[in-house]
Amino acid sequence: MRGEATVLHADLDAFYASVEQRDAPALRGRPVIVGGGVVLAASYEAKARGVRTAMGGRQARELCPDAVVVPPRMEAYTAASRAVFAVFRDTTPLVEGLSIDEAFLEVGGLRRLAGSPEQIAVRLRERVRVEVGLPISVGVARTKFLAKVASAVSKPDGLLVVEPDGEEDFLLPLPVERLWGVGAVTAEKLHRLGIHTVGQLAELETEAAQRLLGRAAGAHVHAMARLLDPRPVVTTRRRGSIGSQRALGSRPRSADELDVMLTQIIDRLARRLRDGGRGCRTVVLRLRFGDFTKATRSRSLRSATDRTAVLLAVARTLLVAAQPEIDARGITLIGISLSQLVRAEEMPPELPLDEPDGARLDTVFDKVRDRFGAASLARATQVGRDPGWSAPLLPEHE
Repeated sequence: MRGEATVLHADLDAFYASVEQRDAPALRGRPVIVGGGVVLAASYEAKARGVRTAMGGRQARELCPDAVVVPPRMEAYTAASRAVFAVFRDTTPLVEGLSIDEAFLEVGGLRRLAGSPEQIAVRLRERVRVEVGLPISVGVARTKFLAKVASAVSKPDGLLVVEPDGEEDFLLPLPVERLWGVGAVTAEKLHRLGIHTVGQLAELETEAAQRLLGRAAGAHVHAMARLLDPRPVVTTRRRGSIGSQRALGSRPRSADELDVMLTQIIDRLARRLRDGGRGCRTVVLRLRFGDFTKATRSRSLRSATDRTAVLLAVARTLLVAAQPEIDARGITLIGISLSQLVRAEEMPPELPLDEPDGARLDTVFDKVRDRFGAASLARATQVGRDPGWSAPLLPEHE
């Protein structure tokens, strides 16, 4: 593990909302909500009134009636992300993108050329502010995990350096929710046992944490609490999975509505597979219920595929199996992840009796959408329906 704080975690503040405020000066300093039916993003002025991402639009407007609600502009967010990542890569070649608005940067070895990690972080924040017009928070630490926590603590629009001799003083008093991998359910388990801070969790033996949280999750979270994170900044990792999800708000959803949304998600993901020359073996359905607990259901195929019909059939099977629980508990989010990705050349040839026209139809549909636009061709069940929003993504190798 490193002996010096050389890892930067750079995270744009309230990204979508900040882009809107940048591009419309009249919105600056005002509460801004991106998205109508469901909140996709909220400015810090809106967050201060209790508005949160994935909240239903009606609830958000009740909390903040003077908020300005704007539709999302995904092209603008993609352009802003590209500009910010250009600054990252001009700062150091060692950039690991986590999403379109955050990344790790390794700046060890640049001291003679560019100064200390803190000085580099100061210049990076200034460049993003001046060249892209957006606020960004940066954490600097010895490990990726600590750098990410530091950037979160520094928000909004801040910079925090955690030196190696100050790591315990910084991390141990923080609530366990700050640990990477501790969500609401895990935090509740720990709270019931009187564990509220990172320091209290760190005092447990590893075996005790594994018994409480499961072997893999317990070992991971406990290692974070004890400041153990040897992971390097990785610049060329190819995605092991792709996914998309849709926040639904709090109103009830029928099985037919959920099926339409599932179809929209699968259509987009299958197209992404083919565009990237990939196939997948495992389909994962992700749900968040009305009580905000989460669940996943998955099924693996005998061989990888990029076929829309095959992936949709598997996803529908998973959704039907989960429907009784959805009916009982409600649903606020639905998503799909496609994992165990392989290159197209590693996929088996089409079976002659297995929907022989399926692959050809996918290719025809892709060509029509390429020529006339993504909205030029749609399933009959989707006509007149809200297509939802597909978030911008990092390029495949970022």
